[in-house]
Amino acid sequence: MWPWEHAIVGYVVYSLFVRIVYRDSPGGLEAFAVVFASVVPDLVDKPLAWEFGVFESGYAVGHSVFVAVPVVLFVGVIARAAGRPLSGVAFGLGYLLHLPADVFYGYVSAGIVQFEILLWPVDPVVAPPQERPPGFATTFLRLFDDYQGALLAGDLSPYLRLQLGLAVVAFLLWLADGVPVLRETLLGGTRLAGAVRNRLTGPPADSPRRR
Repeated sequence: MWPWEHAIVGYVVYSLFVRIVYRDSPGGLEAFAVVFASVVPDLVDKPLAWEFGVFESGYAVGHSVFVAVPVVLFVGVIARAAGRPLSGVAFGLGYLLHLPADVFYGYVSAGIVQFEILLWPVDPVVAPPQERPPGFATTFLRLFDDYQGALLAGDLSPYLRLQLGLAVVAFLLWLADGVPVLRETLLGGTRLAGAVRNRLTGPPADSPRRR
């Protein structure tokens, strides 16, 4: 799966989880945590493999279950100590959903189950030279061109239709949740603008002066 697909799945699952378990909607920090964590494995492995040649394939340290579990536990402990336990849950859910999602995608797209993509360094994945992408940025630009061409031509595969459907569901959930992250950003910007304005203009004329 591509990073934006993981982000969509991560947000949908976490939003539904919070609604069902806590009868609430995600806060801004939680929404950011689940989306960020859901793309962390790709942000680590794909550039290191495709752009810098550190790994043989885009499935390495970031996708390793031997790395993911300690990282999730560590973040969970830090979040709990900071009084933000749900942010730790969001991070853990986003990260851990990424791993089986890639295995499932391999089965759907190619009919094969590759658990080895989660077992670095015990069972590292080695991609044949002819299958290695030319680079991180080049691969993404080419992929977006392919998506744009398919949309303009109306030639949508069943998988692409599913992907677009999930994106619509995620967007509607985000709206129903009160647009977290954007909401906190706008609120913070409003408070900052008010503080700057008060700093420049001084207190209102009718406000009592301190003695």
